[in-house]
Amino acid sequence: MKYVDEFRDRAAAAGLAAAIAREADPAREYALMEFCGGHTHAIFRHGIQGMLSPNVRLVHGPGCPVCVLPGGRIEAAVALAGIPGVILCTYGDMLRVPTANRGSLLKAKAAGADVRMVYSSADAVRIARDNPGREVVFFAIGFETTTPPTAVAIREASRLGLKNFSVFCNHVLTPAAMGAILGPPGQEGKGVRIDGFVGPAHVSTVIGSRPYEPFALDYRKPVVIAGFEPLDVMQAILMLLRQLNQGRAEVENEFTRAVTRDGNRKAQALMAEIFELRPDFEWRGLGRVPDSGLRIGERYAAWDAERRFGVEERAVPDQKGCECAAILRGQKRPRECNLFGTACTPESPLGACMVSSEGACAAHYAYGRWRDVA
Repeated sequence: MKYVDEFRDRAAAAGLAAAIAREADPAREYALMEFCGGHTHAIFRHGIQGMLSPNVRLVHGPGCPVCVLPGGRIEAAVALAGIPGVILCTYGDMLRVPTANRGSLLKAKAAGADVRMVYSSADAVRIARDNPGREVVFFAIGFETTTPPTAVAIREASRLGLKNFSVFCNHVLTPAAMGAILGPPGQEGKGVRIDGFVGPAHVSTVIGSRPYEPFALDYRKPVVIAGFEPLDVMQAILMLLRQLNQGRAEVENEFTRAVTRDGNRKAQALMAEIFELRPDFEWRGLGRVPDSGLRIGERYAAWDAERRFGVEERAVPDQKGCECAAILRGQKRPRECNLFGTACTPESPLGACMVSSEGACAAHYAYGRWRDVA
């Protein structure tokens, strides 16, 4: 296949759905977690769950980078934006993520803070060059996909000697979160039941398929890395069912057009140069997860906003009644939150899962709720 339309072909999708129905053993139940928020969006948008056998259930995981950032980090970003003379740069989705007291970066901007939406970390560096008399802070978030561009920005700021540029680093790591969901090997199953993973696409282009191998070896959970198109996801589901029915637990790569076992070694080397592991990091829904976040290393400490502005970590509870944390753990579905579609909508979100298009609540609101009515 060469073109997007081929990955959305109706006849091919019907063929895959029939193959999944044949493969699904009616005597058992299958619970497959798609970790990536991009997959969650694709599943809702293309109605993939409705094309599957009733005993094949898709569980939405914590793969939305906007959703997993805890309230304390959001409030820290709002506080940074409120410092006189600071320009805070961030990706668009982060502007609307609510804090516990119903604040947000967008509301801080409305109140007079200089908060600017950027499309890349390079935009933030440019703003720092254009405003030498202002402190420019880039609010960096995301999994391994967006980490290399942040590293490039820090290295460029170092090369240019931009002393007015710094990064508030909130990059997190996918394999650590997958391990946190499962629990220690041999003790998994205390939370949500997961039989296998639809592995993330863009993350895997950077880290490769190798980091998922312990989940197959130690947990006996198959992982199939999939692209974002509907046929990608359905093919990955079929591959997972075949593994489970055959008693296999392996890492397979459906997304061979972009992912290799070793990933992008140049990007990995750049990340290792700029960042170091945090001992632990707080995730919305997962709590503090060891070795799951990155911070700026000592060599580039001059561009670390946490050091420069003395950012302190503190735990902040989610909005009362919001089930975003349970949804991110795969323990609940969006419809099981009493706020969904009433008090909490994309126009007026109370929870982080309703903000980004990759959030399970936002995706279900945009596409899935109409099927609920039907």
